[in-house]
Amino acid sequence: MRKILLLVLIAAVLGGGYGYLHKKSSSTPTPGTPSTTTMSPPVIAPLTGLVDPSGGAVKRAALTVKIENTPDALPQWGVNLADVVYEEIVNGGITRLAAIFNSHVPAKLGPVRSVRPTDTQVVWPLGGIFAYSGGAAYAVASISQAPVKLIDESSAGAGMFRDPTRYAPHNLYARAPQLFAFGGKPIPPPALFSYRPTGQLVTGSPVKRFVVPFPSIYPVSWSWNATTGSWDRTLFGKADVTGTGVRESPKNVVVMWADYVHGIGTMASYANLQGSGPVAIFTQGKEVKGTWSRGSSKSDVVTYHTKSGATIDVTPGQTWVELLNLGVPLTITK
Repeated sequence: MRKILLLVLIAAVLGGGYGYLHKKSSSTPTPGTPSTTTMSPPVIAPLTGLVDPSGGAVKRAALTVKIENTPDALPQWGVNLADVVYEEIVNGGITRLAAIFNSHVPAKLGPVRSVRPTDTQVVWPLGGIFAYSGGAAYAVASISQAPVKLIDESSAGAGMFRDPTRYAPHNLYARAPQLFAFGGKPIPPPALFSYRPTGQLVTGSPVKRFVVPFPSIYPVSWSWNATTGSWDRTLFGKADVTGTGVRESPKNVVVMWADYVHGIGTMASYANLQGSGPVAIFTQGKEVKGTWSRGSSKSDVVTYHTKSGATIDVTPGQTWVELLNLGVPLTITK
């Protein structure tokens, strides 16, 4: 009797075990059968080279906002969320920013100020939307030639507002969500840089700090922060901190030496970004020297190459481009 019960028990265990194994193996695809699971490639933001989890960067145009850079303008809002920032010399020898947004949509940007002729050179390859407060007739005529949708204070609607706690003209701010709603092409914008793959080393000279000697009180100091892997910005002798308390600290700083047509500080002066010139690219704690060049078409994107002709890659993330006048050297601390 015991022998019969033992045989029954063994049969039950084996039967249950076989059933479990059979059920498990039935969920495994037959060898040679294509898997039904597919992984979508990550969306890469064209103006930062970073993965964009939201995917929004490839669904909208570039938005360039003209931002004041004087002591009266501080603190600035939203600049730390720009994908690319151009710093240019304008009339009077002061500097202004052209901040380009695509992967982020800040609720407050500014202070917004007037257009200058260099902006036409900057935005022509990008297209999209150009937001500004207004401008002199010659400057407005210049930007009107570019393939951008122009939005000034009079046409912005809810896209711009005056902050009553600040005094004019340093109190005009923009709202990126409302400005992006105006449209603009192309979608997405073209990439402005070539990005270095993760783990690829930078061949260049180590740098701790460098100064971009813009005129008057506008020299900018950049210091390598090994902890954040970015360049801390100092302006007017103080840490450059935004209205939200964030230190301006991009992954890359590109210094382009350009010819300022009509001279530095004059009303109609602009940085000529057609042709070629010297460049110093600061990335991953190093300086890489080379040449910037742009084809004969205004639609061509600027490219960057070493003396040997190799493309200079930058680190994925925010990039500042400093448009310095020809022949003015940097002060570099190794």
